[in-house]
Amino acid sequence: MTSQIQTDTIEDFLPAGWVETTLGKVVKFVVDNRGKTPPLVETGYELLEVNTVSDNAREPDYSKVSKFVNEEFFTNGFRKGTIKKGDVLIPTVGTIGNVSYSKLNRGAIAQNLIALRTNDENNSLFLYYFLTDPNTKKVLLNLDIGWVQPSIKVPHLLNMQVIFPLLPEQQAIASVLSSFDDKIELLREQNKILEQLGQTTFQEWFGKYGVDEELPEGWRVGKLGDFGQIICGKTPSKENQEYFIGEIPFIKIPDMHWQMFIVKTEDSLTKIGANTQKNKMIPKNSICVSCIATVGLVSITSEDSQTNQQINSLMLNKEIYLEYLYFLLSNMKEKLIGIWSGWSATLNINTSVFLNIEVVRPDNNILNKFSEMVNPIMKKTLDNLYQIQSISKARDELLPRLMSGKVRVNNFNDK
Repeated sequence: MTSQIQTDTIEDFLPAGWVETTLGKVVKFVVDNRGKTPPLVETGYELLEVNTVSDNAREPDYSKVSKFVNEEFFTNGFRKGTIKKGDVLIPTVGTIGNVSYSKLNRGAIAQNLIALRTNDENNSLFLYYFLTDPNTKKVLLNLDIGWVQPSIKVPHLLNMQVIFPLLPEQQAIASVLSSFDDKIELLREQNKILEQLGQTTFQEWFGKYGVDEELPEGWRVGKLGDFGQIICGKTPSKENQEYFIGEIPFIKIPDMHWQMFIVKTEDSLTKIGANTQKNKMIPKNSICVSCIATVGLVSITSEDSQTNQQINSLMLNKEIYLEYLYFLLSNMKEKLIGIWSGWSATLNINTSVFLNIEVVRPDNNILNKFSEMVNPIMKKTLDNLYQIQSISKARDELLPRLMSGKVRVNNFNDK
């Protein structure tokens, strides 16, 4: 099977110095575990599975690794399945189109995941960006032969027709695009540090006090509902297309992962759609908590929004509650899971149970001082998220034009 990215791109527009080839001729080696089921150990060498390759991060997410193989199997059993620096990881089952780039000689490949290792005439980082190009993703999805879930065959993948520049221009293009991602990664790391600083401050101020502990004068045990109104979201009818693809963020659980503030959502509502459920509108600086299946994610709205029914949102009575409640709820994941599992076998909780969860309520004077101290940290985090969004948009607009040769990098031979 041979697929083309776009007929007009390959046949009608071949940039000077570029060549038409197949992906298989670019690749020197396919890293694959050859269908082996390795013996697992509690700690050892990471076994990278499909879920470690996401659509919003350049590198594989080692924090999602839950399986390990021992040194003997890693060395001998996975001779053809160990990852090296520069390998490009791509799932063959499930999340077709997600791609990661390995900066490390680290980890082994699990089933349903392969890595492509380029030959000496091609740049591996360029290959990564080529595979993240929306035009290439469409081709990958067209290779899907799965019935139960998406899947592609490696020979079909390697037969995919491509146009590539020569190595110097590949390196120049990869350098340009990498500069965007380097900045994004720097901002993300800064946000991790900022959140940790906020968490440390929270623990210093409030960490030793619980609902069963003796509290300082003026403090008391209260309920989440004391801090504001709880709203459980709802999804408008999907049968009416006028309700979706608008300007009002529609928050779902995937939008909340690793985000203190939600600045981008996969789905959105029109005003017409939002007005069908006006009582589900939540304002800026509301705190969203995932309440079904994936329990305990906590994020803050950056603008007026709505959510689906898997999320409870706390609309605050006072602005000074924001910082305290965000970090309080972020530290309550295990407690929330316990409440959820005790309430329902399917990890589900209703709004009345949520608003009656007991929490420590410090006096407003302390909350005001904590807000004044931590608010600059949170504002900086939000600013960084907006920067990430802006940089990502610029990169995403430039990437397909560079990959097609419609935009060229100047003086790449001098790089």
